[in-house]
Amino acid sequence: MSPEERLAERRERLIAAAYVLYSDPGFPETTIERLCARARISNRAFYECFSGREELMQALHARCIQETLESMYKAIDQVPDTLADRVEAGVTEYIRFVTEDRRRARILHMEVRRAGDCLITSRQLGVAGFVDAIKANVADLPEATKANQHLLALGMIGAVQELLIEWVLSDDPPPVESLISTAIHIFRRSFVT
Repeated sequence: MSPEERLAERRERLIAAAYVLYSDPGFPETTIERLCARARISNRAFYECFSGREELMQALHARCIQETLESMYKAIDQVPDTLADRVEAGVTEYIRFVTEDRRRARILHMEVRRAGDCLITSRQLGVAGFVDAIKANVADLPEATKANQHLLALGMIGAVQELLIEWVLSDDPPPVESLISTAIHIFRRSFVT
């Protein structure tokens, strides 16, 4: 392997380790030593890949956002061009994809907050990506409300985040289908005139 390939391979191992450890026991409890042990690399090799735990969390969070958006856009592209169909496809796929692996849900909706101020920018970029996705799929449809769609999208993201936090933290989590139907109901009531 070339030095670049070795570095890329170590980065991937660290991201995989962070995916496991940042979701359980969580970001604050995960040390660089634990990450290195799980990834089977030295502490020195860690710092060749990332400046610290926060930069690793940013890389992991960005990857989770990218994969989720790609999955959501793919689902939306496969349905008829109506507000109801777009909302149902986008919301269903978002929640389905995120809950498919509890670690993803926990990283996207809990651990990024627990990481603190160092992840504010990463979190804001993720929210902006989802706001853009909502607006892009709603704004041009005649049945969409004329209210401030940016603010509505932010509100919808907040509602879905709280539903997913409830799902992650609950000893008896609500069924995923209930999360989906609730989120679709909220979206339809908010965006349809």
